[in-house]
Amino acid sequence: MSTRDIFQRELAGDTISLSDPEYPKIAALITEAQRVVAQMNTGYHDAAEVRALFSHLTGTQVDESFALLPPFYSDFGRNIRVGKNVFINHACEFMDRGGITIGDDVLIGPKVNLVTINHPLDPATRRSTHCAPIIIEKGAWLAAGVSVMPGVTIGENAVVAANAVVTRDVPANTVVGGIPARFIKHIDGARGQRDAG
Repeated sequence: MSTRDIFQRELAGDTISLSDPEYPKIAALITEAQRVVAQMNTGYHDAAEVRALFSHLTGTQVDESFALLPPFYSDFGRNIRVGKNVFINHACEFMDRGGITIGDDVLIGPKVNLVTINHPLDPATRRSTHCAPIIIEKGAWLAAGVSVMPGVTIGENAVVAANAVVTRDVPANTVVGGIPARFIKHIDGARGQRDAG
């Protein structure tokens, strides 16, 4: 029998069943995340209040340069890590049980979905879950409506065009777009490109 707890097993990509004896630990954090998210999304909160609520959701103090425009949605919260000077626009959904790491100077557009969790294809076990982390490296920009799937790394300074669905890693200093996202062009590092939408 494994000596790892359910959180370690989940972050390692193990399949987690609802009948796992430790599953109530995950369920409790899901419930707490929903409480914090509901508080964040109700009424007006100034920037400092939003940072405090986001820090509570993640269990880690975020930098004062962090900015988020509610509403914001998360199924778990405790596996989100953000760097400095990160901006998250409104109506984003972070399903973070597999771990979401966002580097410094990242821009996240409105209605972006970061999904680290999946289900087995076998109907007999489909209510079980397995996870893989998402990593967004320094300076990347995810435009409006982007969806990033489990296990994907977005490279440094990369741009993901609006409404793209990212199913595989994005190299640094490139622009990708489409469904599934594909290479469009390289970014001129001296000037950068801001025409992805």
